[in-house]
Amino acid sequence: MALAQRKANKKTPPRERTINVDYTVEEGPLNTMFKECVGAGRANEGLRADWQQQLTYVKNECGFKYIRMHGLFTDDMAVYTEDQNGNPKYNYMYVDALFDFLHSIGIKPFVELGFMPNALASGVQTVFWWKGNVTPPKDYDKWGALVKNLVQHFTERYGEDEVKTWYFEVWNEPNLTPGFWTGTQEEYFRLYEYAARAVKSVNQDYRVGGPATAGAAWEPEFIEFCDKNKAPLDFISTHAYGVNQGFLDEYGHAGTVLGKEEFAVSGDVLQSRKEIASSVKPDLELHYTEWSASYTPADPVHDSYHEAAYVLQKMKQTGDAANSMSYWVFTDIFEEPGPRFEAFHGGFGMLTTQGINKPVFYAYQFLNRLGNIELANKDPESWVCKDQEGNIQVLAWDYTYTLPDSVNNQQYFIRDLPARAKGKLKVNIAGVPEGNYSLEVYRVGYRSNDAHTSYVDLGRPSQLSRQQVEQIKNLNDGSPFLSEIVKVKSGETFSRELDIRENDVFLLNLVKL
Repeated sequence: MALAQRKANKKTPPRERTINVDYTVEEGPLNTMFKECVGAGRANEGLRADWQQQLTYVKNECGFKYIRMHGLFTDDMAVYTEDQNGNPKYNYMYVDALFDFLHSIGIKPFVELGFMPNALASGVQTVFWWKGNVTPPKDYDKWGALVKNLVQHFTERYGEDEVKTWYFEVWNEPNLTPGFWTGTQEEYFRLYEYAARAVKSVNQDYRVGGPATAGAAWEPEFIEFCDKNKAPLDFISTHAYGVNQGFLDEYGHAGTVLGKEEFAVSGDVLQSRKEIASSVKPDLELHYTEWSASYTPADPVHDSYHEAAYVLQKMKQTGDAANSMSYWVFTDIFEEPGPRFEAFHGGFGMLTTQGINKPVFYAYQFLNRLGNIELANKDPESWVCKDQEGNIQVLAWDYTYTLPDSVNNQQYFIRDLPARAKGKLKVNIAGVPEGNYSLEVYRVGYRSNDAHTSYVDLGRPSQLSRQQVEQIKNLNDGSPFLSEIVKVKSGETFSRELDIRENDVFLLNLVKL
């Protein structure tokens, strides 16, 4: 018993994870697919002042180049109707207001062509609170003419050199029937072919693709169809989420469960790239135009600090398989189930409706702060980079799956979830040029830039006062938790040791003075 007691009292040495890199040993240019594109709910929401303010902020902080959204052709955008004789009438006033704003802040549209205008639809089935019509066109020639007229309008308004830099994607998740498409696969392929030929009829250099499926579906069949029918195809697009059951659960009633698989989401991306590589069009671009931990905008995993580490883990695992990974979405100003009644409701956004930064926002902000040169690094949960000015950045995280068995996301991620210690994280950078550096260390994790836990501390009020919003923002404002001046002598290795917990994210920024 005495021996057992002595063993119990003996301290277990902390686990140590070490990142060893050399400033002079480069991997190459940093792959920035993570900031190529970001998602938004629907086009009409983009006419709101608060939406536009939040997008400007996210664009400036996270560097996104493109934005994709649903509902460009839905009736609340007033794009299409017909006169009493059945002749098409086109109108782009709302579209122009939205796209002019995007242009003004330097973000390009990844244009999703959908859903069906009611005047052109063959049926009345709709999706979401805002009633996007998901039926095939009553007249495919009129569908093609609408797409052609829109693309001609874009060309006249923005110039062909600008529109050549855009992407045109046909529809959204047509394999989820009848939710997003009441037709067959064959009918979607026909819809795509008419749209793609319409885009190319305006300019052969404009980029068009699909099938915009859920779960990496239909890719080989779609490529084969386009090849056989000589239908234009410049890229493959599809979607992936990190839960294994269901779809279209707008209110979170089904009880989603975060997948345990090591390569959830990222495995789909890698498989998509393999399918393209083995096809008759092996050089097609691959764009994941939606992805996140969960497909429902009522899943508190999106609000949790776990989401930041999850996102970084999945993008690191995908490597260079995708040309873009578009996070779904940038803001909780998002009304698929209608306007929401709670401040934190598990929405997809990086920001809440009130503009509070969620932990996942900081993951993307940290990524955007990385230098353009990646250093050789064997650690699987970090990037180490430098820039032309001699500054060094280390983005490192821990991803730990903590969801208990028989518990779903809606039950688990709403809680106060303290993170367990994971030991020491040690960073060693050899070959750092001699000089003085400003070191700033940022953290996202439990009670560190963790707005949701601050919200839990307030008792989870359904409505937040202005003072409460400011309180949460001030507690989670992204400030560094450590700042100091570091002197590096010739031949020395820069080293730093940090205590790391489950699902912590760190950014170390060394700025040469």
